[in-house]
Amino acid sequence: MIEQVFRLATGDEKTVKKVVFDDNIHYIHMIFNKNEGLPVHFSNSNVYMTVIRGRLSIGLDEQEINEYGSGTLLKIPYRTKMNVKNLHDEQLEIIVVKAPAPKG
Repeated sequence: MIEQVFRLATGDEKTVKKVVFDDNIHYIHMIFNKNEGLPVHFSNSNVYMTVIRGRLSIGLDEQEINEYGSGTLLKIPYRTKMNVKNLHDEQLEIIVVKAPAPKG
């Protein structure tokens, strides 16, 4: 086989799965239930965040929280303060791609 095959998580349980973590990109699959999310942090690369299902509640730098529904792709610049949460009853499922892959 030439291709590599990777599996995404299924279900509704909280998940932060590093699907592809190599020198080129970081591809991370996340599922959050209501009031779950990531700790506030700064992006360590350019971040491309796709909302697969649910509604993403995200505060960037000092902006107020904005919400984005399924089918939305966000491009977040390097060194941006990020507050990623699910504030809704429906599960939030997102794909995060970091490109280029962070060093270190």
